[in-house]
Amino acid sequence: MTWFEFRPNSLRAGAARGMQAAALALIVILAMPAKGVEDRAVKMRVAPIYPEIAKRMKITGAVHLEAIVDPDGKVADVKTVSGNRMLAPAAEDAVRKWKFAPAAAGSTVEVEVNFGLSQ
Repeated sequence: MTWFEFRPNSLRAGAARGMQAAALALIVILAMPAKGVEDRAVKMRVAPIYPEIAKRMKITGAVHLEAIVDPDGKVADVKTVSGNRMLAPAAEDAVRKWKFAPAAAGSTVEVEVNFGLSQ
């Protein structure tokens, strides 16, 4: 007998075990709850401070943000998803001061802050 012996049945058995493990992993992944974006009522909104340079340049529009909210309704973290880079810091600062409805667990909430020039 050599140090390596080719046995077709052992390859088939190994492939079958590999397929079983892959199927089990897929089932476990699908059974796990997804980290999704939730809708939580906003109890208190703070208006953003319009950056002076953005006003002078007449920059308007919406900034889309993702806020991580703890179970008590306090904003733990905010990140900009899309929108004007000059408006994003003001929008993030405002959303950090918002208060949301309490919930059983923390969640991720998508919010939109609009900037417009009033005339």
